[in-house]
Amino acid sequence: MIERPELERRAFLKTTAAVAAGAALPVDWRLFRDRPAIAPIGVQLYTVRRAMAQDVIGTLERVAAIGYKEVEFAGYFDVPPDALRAALDRLGMTSPAAHVSIEDLTDKWDETLEAARIIGHEYLVVPWIAAENRRTLAAYRETAEVFNGAGRRLQEAGLKFAYHNHDFEFAPMEGKVPFDVLCDASDPRLVHLELDLFWIRKGGGNPLDYFKRYPGRFPMVHVKDMARNGTMVDVGAGVIDFAAIFARRGEAGIRHFFVEHDEPADPFASITASYQAMSRL
Repeated sequence: MIERPELERRAFLKTTAAVAAGAALPVDWRLFRDRPAIAPIGVQLYTVRRAMAQDVIGTLERVAAIGYKEVEFAGYFDVPPDALRAALDRLGMTSPAAHVSIEDLTDKWDETLEAARIIGHEYLVVPWIAAENRRTLAAYRETAEVFNGAGRRLQEAGLKFAYHNHDFEFAPMEGKVPFDVLCDASDPRLVHLELDLFWIRKGGGNPLDYFKRYPGRFPMVHVKDMARNGTMVDVGAGVIDFAAIFARRGEAGIRHFFVEHDEPADPFASITASYQAMSRL
């Protein structure tokens, strides 16, 4: 019978030989550099907005129990910022971002800023451009200047501004794509972009093209999947190649991944399925 020390010695020599052999093989370090780091996984709370309207703290508890570590708010439902921060701290979650209206950054500046600081947001994200402000390319350029102003003011306050797209920004207008105009007319130092991966696909755009054209401008993404018929489905139930997209997260600048579904039949089942799919990527 071979003694245990001898077994361990043989195992060590076998492992050492294998490592030495492997070291002689060429290594493509891009395989390691480009591996997606899908963590922490976050959720846009708009998905569970009806539950939030009934019980904000209870909803946060259910979200944390699924495994989420980050949340993006879409309204606070009259819960004081200090109570939200206390709940997040207790549940081991953070909130890097919140969706706000452009009016929140003009007419309600002081209270918006105070809430962001207390809760711990890094980004305040405007998720919509009113129809009257996107009828022409000139209107998009004017909107970009408004965003530059908001971004400058937030930067001076120690925060960051971002814009979240839908599909309408990708419908050609006057021979150009409005999203391109918005990107080009806004200062990348002041205006960050939260790319919605469903809506860009719905609008006919390709995320990888935009990562190449505007590297580093996409610190956040909304992770939403699309069925073959173009409808929104839970992450992993559709045709969007998230692995390919997230393999380019370094070029894009992605640091936060928020799953979302605008109108799920069962919101908590939806964010559970999406969390599980994200965990497998």
